[in-house]
Amino acid sequence: MMKVRELLSEWETTTQRWKGEVDYTLKVPLKDAARLEALAALYPAVDKQTLINQLLHAALEEIESTMPYVQGPKVVARDELGDPMFEDVGLTPEYLRLRAEFAEKLAQAS
Repeated sequence: MMKVRELLSEWETTTQRWKGEVDYTLKVPLKDAARLEALAALYPAVDKQTLINQLLHAALEEIESTMPYVQGPKVVARDELGDPMFEDVGLTPEYLRLRAEFAEKLAQAS
């Protein structure tokens, strides 16, 4: 998982486009547009589309890794010491289900 802070060194060493992309059109606040332009000026070998792709990717990775675990009452497994592992009743399981569902739909459409 790439962290936002790792992007700076990534941009210094690569300009490759990602495979399996889906087009999105978006509007960004002026402050964020200025930030993007500043990054593009600092890293001229990296096009703005790649900057946006990688920033969004890193942000989504970070969101996924910080989604809270909410312990439910149901034991779904036991660890190697025999301690109970409880189901997650928070939003993470639903998010993962939806992510897989949309990934399949997008893969079929491409």
